[in-house]
Amino acid sequence: MSRIGKQPVTLPDKVDVKIDGQDVVVKGPKGELSLTVHPDMSVELEDGVLHAKRPSDERRHRALHGLTRALLANLVTGVSDGFRKTLLIEGVGYQAILEGKNLVLKLGFSHDVTIEPPADVSFDVPKESRGRTIHIDGIDKQVVGQLAANIRKLRPPEPYKGKGVRYHDEIIRRKAGKTAK
Repeated sequence: MSRIGKQPVTLPDKVDVKIDGQDVVVKGPKGELSLTVHPDMSVELEDGVLHAKRPSDERRHRALHGLTRALLANLVTGVSDGFRKTLLIEGVGYQAILEGKNLVLKLGFSHDVTIEPPADVSFDVPKESRGRTIHIDGIDKQVVGQLAANIRKLRPPEPYKGKGVRYHDEIIRRKAGKTAK
């Protein structure tokens, strides 16, 4: 049996779940998310605990079992706690500035890059970081992760000086430059 799929998803207080056939709607203090489950999978709610069920032990069903359970857990975590990705900016003159809800990035281009947040996503640039740290907060894990990846893709970290945008827990392997005679 799938190790992840067989684990139950416990619902915290103030989180409501409605199951209508293959559609699962989760409401919580941070917002509302929905998921359409694969037609082969089924979701059951028993005593404040969500269970993902599969019809057989086929390889495809085992894979879908774990995926379905993980997606359900992400919905519950998103509406109760939310998700956060932190990016660090390194380089002389590189910085992030908040203008209203929009994020303006100065990354060494001839122009500033402005990013508008999607719905239910917010940016935060702490004052003490002097524009070197960006927090991306939201309830949908996929949207937050994709937005962080898109920002990182604008100026990925380079291995010689380490300049660029990186995740806070990312380790950049540094290379030695040319040696002088």
